[in-house]
Amino acid sequence: MLSTFVSASLLLGGVAEIAAPQGIAQADPVDELIASMTDTSRRANEKNEEVKQLEVGLEDGQAKLGELNQWAADLTAQAEQAAATERESRQVVNRLALSRYRGALTDPLTSAFAARNPQNAIDRTAYLATLSQKANDTVARLGAVTKDAADRRNEATMAIAESKFKQSELEKKHRELLQEQEELKRISEDLRRRVESLNAADRQRWIDKNGPVAYNLDGVAGSPSGMSALEAAMSKLGSPYGWGSAGPSQFDCSGLVYWSYQQQGKTLPRTSQAQMAGGTPVSINDLQPGDVVGYFPGATHVGIYAGNGMLVHASDYGIPVQVVPVNSMPIYGARRY
Repeated sequence: MLSTFVSASLLLGGVAEIAAPQGIAQADPVDELIASMTDTSRRANEKNEEVKQLEVGLEDGQAKLGELNQWAADLTAQAEQAAATERESRQVVNRLALSRYRGALTDPLTSAFAARNPQNAIDRTAYLATLSQKANDTVARLGAVTKDAADRRNEATMAIAESKFKQSELEKKHRELLQEQEELKRISEDLRRRVESLNAADRQRWIDKNGPVAYNLDGVAGSPSGMSALEAAMSKLGSPYGWGSAGPSQFDCSGLVYWSYQQQGKTLPRTSQAQMAGGTPVSINDLQPGDVVGYFPGATHVGIYAGNGMLVHASDYGIPVQVVPVNSMPIYGARRY
């Protein structure tokens, strides 16, 4: 009886072992890799865009700091010159108060007694009074100029201090982001090796993850500006992806948008967030060829609308510039330049 029970148990166990693989859905390792790479690439792209934005901010801050330094130097020179002129004027007035006018004291009463006749006394007194008033006015005016120049110099000094503080904060944040990006780079390099190790069929699945299509601009019409940018982007179909790259041989997402518009002499911001903060907001239902479309929370990815519900963009590592449906990713918004 016991042996029958054991045999039955073994039989059932064997059946369970055989049936388990059929009853449990096995995850596709390529799908897992694609999901992992997509997530890591999105995080890396987000950090990459933040670093680029900080680099732009640092460059602007340094330029502003140079302008402030020059402004402060100019104001300092003006203040010193005004103070020197004021000192000289005061010395002139002081000398005038102690000197004689044609042999007479500058005191009006003394001048009157020293005059040859009444008219001469009146003339001397009036002249000295006018001269004294002009001197006092000059001193007062120069004193106001000196105060104004000193105030502007203090204002410039405060602005420089503020600019240096902000620049210090930006540099600190930049260092932090570079450290984070270095960690993401390590992860991306690991995933890069895994992607490179895929066979041809699985590698194609990675390239096709957003549903790319063969596409041309036959019959597509739009504004001259938008069409020119779109045509430039389409000329780069097949170009490789490169983090932080803005052409002409490889691109990241915002780099492709930046380069495409630059070909027609129009300079857009360099980062995806800044590109989605500029231009004119456009409804997704009113997209025109050349409009810039942003994706994911925070606008961490962008592409150029290609008409007919399509988008040309630089996607991820290992995926060349391609055309995909505009709704193949979660849309953040759109801008027209």
